[in-house]
Amino acid sequence: MGAVPSSLVDTLRAARDRRGPLLSDARTTAFRVLHGEADGVPEVTADVFGGGLYVISLYRDFTPAEEEALLDAAVAAWAPRSVYLKRRPREARVLANVAKESLAPEVPARGEPVESLTALENGLSFLIRPAQGLSVGLYLDMRDTRAWLQERARGLSVLNLFAYTCAFGVVASASGAKRALNIDASRRVLEWGEENARLNGQPVDRYDYVAGDVFDWLKRLAKKGEAFDVVISDPPSFSTTRTARFSAARDYARLADAAARVVAPGGRLVACCNHAGLPARRFETMVAEGVALAGRKGKAVGSLGPSALDFPSLPGEEPALKVHVVEVR
Repeated sequence: MGAVPSSLVDTLRAARDRRGPLLSDARTTAFRVLHGEADGVPEVTADVFGGGLYVISLYRDFTPAEEEALLDAAVAAWAPRSVYLKRRPREARVLANVAKESLAPEVPARGEPVESLTALENGLSFLIRPAQGLSVGLYLDMRDTRAWLQERARGLSVLNLFAYTCAFGVVASASGAKRALNIDASRRVLEWGEENARLNGQPVDRYDYVAGDVFDWLKRLAKKGEAFDVVISDPPSFSTTRTARFSAARDYARLADAAARVVAPGGRLVACCNHAGLPARRFETMVAEGVALAGRKGKAVGSLGPSALDFPSLPGEEPALKVHVVEVR
């Protein structure tokens, strides 16, 4: 290891120290330890899982020397067991299938390889796989929204759209929901979700892990007259399936329309969007438009988002993640 700028080491150490309450919370071992410019390191984030695994994401093209200096500083500041690197330039969406190995190397940049580990969030266990591409198994900015569900799910039916590894489904089941239905385009991540359920001692019913296009399934559920007390809609900002393209900034009203049709009267639509370029006010307007298109009345009952403790914002800047809760009548 060459000479590491002591100022960078100090900055990384200070960022971690600011997460004090999370560092000492035995029930949560997964959180963001560095959040870009708000923590003094623009275009870089770092997440920690299980105490010793760090995942660093780069949001611009760093030179090899810059990467090495950052990694060496991280080792000096955090004494990690392992550090995995994710390169997320603006065009990562296009490159993801072409250059996956350069964007998300399967081997650690520092430390020992970790095939998988179990991280805790609010006492629940989640499998983290740091070598599995750009996403490692749990979106940490959703912790407060999952806590919101944890407090309310008892006795309710929950529909988890764009379920990924089914963290919301796990939370709902652990909190006494009468049903949690998970839908995602990828069977692979749903199987990961089933592993998460088993990890928490939950029975797995294959009927509650549905692979397919969310819009198609919402139509089917509406046609069958199915309704849910809580519908969580957390789509990727951009996605392409065999039959359609989705852009949150363009299409969220259409998604809210389809989702509102399967919310039970008096139930909640939890509309989520992580597109930094979409202002919160515009997003909330699109959700309201969608609910109205469904022929339903909507009443905004709350806004959630990332925890300011580990996802701080710069003064005057909105968080990228917006979570808008609507009561649908």
